[in-house]
Amino acid sequence: MKRILYGLKQCDTCRTAMRWMDGHGLAYTFVDIRAQTPSTEEIQSWLDAVGDAKLVNRRSTTWRGLSESDRASAGGSAAAQTLQQHPTLVKRPVVALDSTILVGFSEADWAAALLK
Repeated sequence: MKRILYGLKQCDTCRTAMRWMDGHGLAYTFVDIRAQTPSTEEIQSWLDAVGDAKLVNRRSTTWRGLSESDRASAGGSAAAQTLQQHPTLVKRPVVALDSTILVGFSEADWAAALLK
């Protein structure tokens, strides 16, 4: 099973998630979304899987700095484009499995999805 963990190197939650995966012996590839921003198509696949309410980090400083029109597009049809332009708006971490997308770190959810 191919696991890709998308996040930021400096993100405490991402580091906690990586420690959890390492502690359970789970192989993964880490992608820093600031250095290697996912494509609009990839972000759209995440949105299709989990929705913008779960994927868009509306508590971030980036969100607070957006214009009203950018905020509106982050929840609309242009959400993937907005997240691609502002990757720090993506709630982290995102784990892409073969057919599953996990957003945020929840030990119980991750155990159910990753420790099968």
